[in-house]
Amino acid sequence: MPTRERLNEFIAVVEAGDHAGAIERYYTEDASMQENAAPPRVGRDVLVAHERAALARMSHVHSKAMSSVVEGDRVVIHWNFVLTEKSGQVRRFDEVALQEWRGDRIFRERFFYDPSTIKV
Repeated sequence: MPTRERLNEFIAVVEAGDHAGAIERYYTEDASMQENAAPPRVGRDVLVAHERAALARMSHVHSKAMSSVVEGDRVVIHWNFVLTEKSGQVRRFDEVALQEWRGDRIFRERFFYDPSTIKV
């Protein structure tokens, strides 16, 4: 079960812009991520590669955790993101991440957001 301190460390790494590094350091080897109702991506290496590919399309990503809750092995984080694509186009969106932890690492994560709210 994660401590509040461990969760705050994770959030700080993401807010600092090291999204792929956060996956490498805070996720289990067999972790999964799921976007809304899409099929999950499975395996830390797959998750890191996907994140690096997404970040390669951006010139800047600003991530801010608005709130977070730790309840046993479950964590909820409300994120705000501002994504600046290399074209200069800026997109903003809200996301809620529901995480299941094994010890001090994330085992399963599902993101909930309304794709229509990703504003240009």
